[in-house]
Amino acid sequence: MYFDNYLWVYIPAVALLTITPGVDTLMVIRNTLRGGRRDGILTSFAICCGLFVHALISAAGISLVLMQSAWLFGVLKLAGAGYLMWLGLVSLRSALSGGSITLPGSVRQVAALPWSVPLREGFLSNVLNPKAIVFYMAFLPQFIQAGDPVIAKALFLAGIHFLLANLWQLAMVLMVIRLQRWLITPAVKRCLDGVAGSVMIVLGARVGLAS
Repeated sequence: MYFDNYLWVYIPAVALLTITPGVDTLMVIRNTLRGGRRDGILTSFAICCGLFVHALISAAGISLVLMQSAWLFGVLKLAGAGYLMWLGLVSLRSALSGGSITLPGSVRQVAALPWSVPLREGFLSNVLNPKAIVFYMAFLPQFIQAGDPVIAKALFLAGIHFLLANLWQLAMVLMVIRLQRWLITPAVKRCLDGVAGSVMIVLGARVGLAS
């Protein structure tokens, strides 16, 4: 029921989706540079928690309603686009201002933010991501067969995605931490903030114009 032949197609497909660079990748890198290992881990966890929301929506059939209602799906896409553009503007503002970097001793650190900030940013970036919505609408139901407990199977498949995505994103967090002494220099950080902000604004604009 859970470990059927379709599962061995699902795993490589969702793994490819996971390692494809996108908004989630940018968010994890950006927040790790901003707040260190803690923010990177919290962002990754929150992003992956959003997968269960998509799975439940898909399993409950709400996705069918969204697909049949162009107006509702358009509103959801615009919300995602607006959130992406807002995050992009925040990054650009940080790039223009030089960010809030302090230098205690010889180690460069970013001013700590409340733990709720990376959690909120990660969760909303995933839940409002149109690509994730469409993926779970169109792709996930292909692996739920007649007679399967739909909600339980959807959550099981989302759980596999959760594990794979967290492992990949935590590897990115560790990589960024290892390179942090170079990446966190003011010039490099401002450049990365500028690039990340610009990409997020462009992505948001594309999503908004396509809705």
